[in-house]
Amino acid sequence: MNEVEIINQTNEEVKELEVVKKVLESAMKKEQLKKTAFNLIIVDNEYIKYLNSTYRKIDRETDVITFALEDEDSVVLPSDVRILGDIYISLDKAKTQSAEYGHSLLRELSFLAVHGFYHLLGYDHMNKKDEAVMFAKQEEVLEENGIKR
Repeated sequence: MNEVEIINQTNEEVKELEVVKKVLESAMKKEQLKKTAFNLIIVDNEYIKYLNSTYRKIDRETDVITFALEDEDSVVLPSDVRILGDIYISLDKAKTQSAEYGHSLLRELSFLAVHGFYHLLGYDHMNKKDEAVMFAKQEEVLEENGIKR
């Protein structure tokens, strides 16, 4: 059984997270994952700036940052379940970006969550070819779940 744990570390109620969890569960099913777990953690700009500065040496807020456990050779993972890692999303940044792009907060949170999910699976967008593959997968998951721009 797959497990997506959503942890809201802000003081705000985020009703969209119920749907975001379903979108992530459908992405896991689409990728045919079994016995796989990861966390989605909702934070504010201050905390994500701290993470970005500490771990990426970039001293500014970002919208999403991931920590993929499978990328770490020093981490010993259990053999009975696949633990992907953590996705952190800045609620502040998601709100700002949803307004900038003219779509709902649900669309922005879903996009960022699915984007982070594919990073946990090892996908990246460092070049045009990899970006095309990753973004096509993301859009397919969002479309299948009725998440429109």
